Amino acid sequence: MKVTFFGGAEEVGRSCILISSGNSNILLDAGVKLGKVVEHPSITKQVLDKVDAIFVSHAHMDHVGYLPHLYSMGYRGKIYATKPTLELTNVLISDYMRISDPKAITKDGLTRMQKSYKIVEFREKIKVKDFTVSFSPSGHIVGASMITVDDGKNRLVYAGDVNLAKTRLLNGADIRNLNADALITESTYGGRKDIFPSESIVVNKALQSIRDTIKRGGKVIIPSFAVGRAQEVLFLLDDYMNSGVIPKVKIYVDGMINKANRIYRHNVIYCREELQKRILMSDYDPFRSPNFFPIESKTERSKVAASRESCIIVTTGGMLSGGPVLYYLSKLGTNQANKMILVGYQGANTPGRQLQDGAKEIEVEGKKIKVTLRIETYHLSAHADRRQLETFVSRIKGLKTVLVVHGEPGKLSEFSEDLAKKYRAIIPRIGIEYTI
Repeated sequence: MKVTFFGGAEEVGRSCILISSGNSNILLDAGVKLGKVVEHPSITKQVLDKVDAIFVSHAHMDHVGYLPHLYSMGYRGKIYATKPTLELTNVLISDYMRISDPKAITKDGLTRMQKSYKIVEFREKIKVKDFTVSFSPSGHIVGASMITVDDGKNRLVYAGDVNLAKTRLLNGADIRNLNADALITESTYGGRKDIFPSESIVVNKALQSIRDTIKRGGKVIIPSFAVGRAQEVLFLLDDYMNSGVIPKVKIYVDGMINKANRIYRHNVIYCREELQKRILMSDYDPFRSPNFFPIESKTERSKVAASRESCIIVTTGGMLSGGPVLYYLSKLGTNQANKMILVGYQGANTPGRQLQDGAKEIEVEGKKIKVTLRIETYHLSAHADRRQLETFVSRIKGLKTVLVVHGEPGKLSEFSEDLAKKYRAIIPRIGIEYTI
């Protein structure tokens, strides 16, 4: 079995991996890397023509954003993924088309992509020539999967993005009975110091910060990825507002989060059993909480920004590279009574990382935005930390080779150095073929 990386190696973003064995070729993920310039995988038309099928781990743009490009290049094979992954992919791609207007994507390509979807259930086995492929829950977002590829001689597990911890919506990754010769693992938080404090400590500090801002009459802006992190943040806020821990103010929900919430609600069977029972057996549906106020237009957005009310705004633009968060920042960013709370990963060189590192001005789409409101970070990640990653790797029986991807250089190095004490550990490079 051979593995070639066209993206996601030595970086976070544009994940795209070719798995080959004999006359069989499959692609794992096809994402883009968002930033000042959108970066694409380096896969060529010549390679793409040999691909038999595409398997998608989960619906985040760094894993699905390049799919319509592939079909616009003429690809006609199937895309295999779970139902929520495919539904969320449609929403993400639609938003990507609206905001970025990528010229390389054709209407025919977009139509072919959507007609090529094949829904896969967890643990179902899919046969593609020499390969048998199966999915299991990765705990990252709804429908997110680890993908196992077996060619009869070797077995590979692709982690995608993984989280072992139970959250308000999801169970952690199912790492029972995993066995493989090789593993491709993320290392987003693979550094030796990437040990997350307990959630209770983080949440209590975040709630105290929100209480203080509301008491001052300020607004709390929480930028978030529309899929996964936003739902966890909203559920947390709703629970603690209902219990009186934070004051009753309006929680405005802006951007694609509202569409993602509906897809989560329709796919609640993929969420924790406790959440399913909560919706089916009580009168309270947390996806439709009376504390949430969806923003449906620019007019509503401007009214919220101009109002004197204290409120919480949960909005898309997790790394501040785009989305409604930039509007709120431009209108509210110089009022020191307000606060921005970062809850997720901030990629290198993104405006979010710049603010996290203390910048008082950011440039987005050629416009400079001054920022003097307080910026705070409370880590509520959907990724495994270093300890979880170590546990994950150690639970895979028969493992010999670990390919470490989806991480910044320092984290890749530290994680692979420590893995090398027990395994053949590789930090792959773009375009290089590896044999496992």
